[in-house]
Amino acid sequence: MAATGTAATAAAKQKKQAEPGTRERLVSTASRLMQHGGYESTPVKQLVREAQATLGSLYHFFPGGKQELAVAAIGYGDTEFAAMLGAALDSDPDAARAIEAAAGVLADALAASDWRDGCPATATALESVGRLPELQEACARSFGHWQELVAAKLRASGIGEEDSRDLAVTVIAALEGAEMTSQVTRSRTPLLLVGRHLSRLVASYTV
Repeated sequence: MAATGTAATAAAKQKKQAEPGTRERLVSTASRLMQHGGYESTPVKQLVREAQATLGSLYHFFPGGKQELAVAAIGYGDTEFAAMLGAALDSDPDAARAIEAAAGVLADALAASDWRDGCPATATALESVGRLPELQEACARSFGHWQELVAAKLRASGIGEEDSRDLAVTVIAALEGAEMTSQVTRSRTPLLLVGRHLSRLVASYTV
């Protein structure tokens, strides 16, 4: 019996350690809510309720309040999106095919979320321009991070530094626009079409 009790206690402790802490719940919840509605449309009361936290804990971890939490949430969304994009780019050694594959992955993920989970930064980025410089800078860092992932793939395919950088900006900008169009139309088609044409563009640089 004692051994069984010890095993149960150890299992409970392990489970508790695996569960996200209050700070992590606040950040991930803020990222999800901002992804769906942006910064202004994410009420603090809803945020702490869905994160199973308290207002006091929010200000404990983020003395700057909602805006400081939002910056952390953008970074969280950046990391998640980068992981998905990076995995898609690594799925094929050929950069042109990998870009098209990435568009397909984004289309599948968007459809699976019932067209809700688009770019984690777009909604906040649009409303922060000229108004919320810290959030604008955080969104800009995210876009820059994703562009660098694409640029690294292009450089590895033998495309020059300057062309890789310019193409990466083009790829991310086109995918962002296509993702928004796919959300509005509730269709994978815009992303798939953009992926196909981006693939042809990248291939023209590797001939």
